[in-house]
Amino acid sequence: MASFSLAALTVLELAPPEMITLAARCGYDQVGLRLLPATPDGIAYRLMDDAPLLRETLRRLESTGVTVADLEVVAFRPETDVASFTPFFEAGARLGARHILVAAYDPDLARFSDRYRQFCEVAAKYGLTSDLEFMPWTCVPDLKTAMRIVAEVDHPAAGILVDALHFDRSQSSLADLRTIEVERLHYWQLCDGPAERPATTEQLIHAAREERMFPGEGGIDLVGLTKAMPEGLTISIEVPTVQLAKTVDADTRARRALAAGRAVVERARAAA
Repeated sequence: MASFSLAALTVLELAPPEMITLAARCGYDQVGLRLLPATPDGIAYRLMDDAPLLRETLRRLESTGVTVADLEVVAFRPETDVASFTPFFEAGARLGARHILVAAYDPDLARFSDRYRQFCEVAAKYGLTSDLEFMPWTCVPDLKTAMRIVAEVDHPAAGILVDALHFDRSQSSLADLRTIEVERLHYWQLCDGPAERPATTEQLIHAAREERMFPGEGGIDLVGLTKAMPEGLTISIEVPTVQLAKTVDADTRARRALAAGRAVVERARAAA
């Protein structure tokens, strides 16, 4: 049976304790927590800097039985210093998290790869994998680039994070996906989007961060993607819907997202 995680971006208005309680109520097994912002002014809940919030988050995890799948977002930029992440790693270990989402915003890919290797080495000491998410507007824009870097880094903690939207928008291939060693895939993200791809980078970013579609309600080949992914991986349901959130509460959106995700997985199994 698939294990489903509620991604931070689906209900970003909720702080971790409230998110965990909601996830348990809606039937999720795990959650993803955003401890670092995706953009300089973005929303994040810095548990490593907020002891009372971290304690309450730990209490909710214990009382609900929900576990932490992943931590977000480590965005590597030219000035990134791996040593600065020690409090982040320590908080992750206390939370029992399993994975870290890594994104590349450093155009010098040789430098990025070197720092990413260092990051993997330290993360592994805290029991965490470091999963590189390829996104069309970043310096690792597609699956092939991510595969090359992870192969070069060649560390057990290094992984590739497949997001259904980015996979489609980067025109990555299922054939390439099927060649990845199972050990390099630790979890993946499920959502949907229109069949027609956005025309500009700005539209790509806006759709990815604010306006996705619930699984099965768009035009992406989610059944094909689900069939190509190894069984047993945690499936993170990442469906930001900023406009819908103005009139529909987080509980309703999270339930709808989970039901839709489960339906896609069932269709993939039936088609296998």
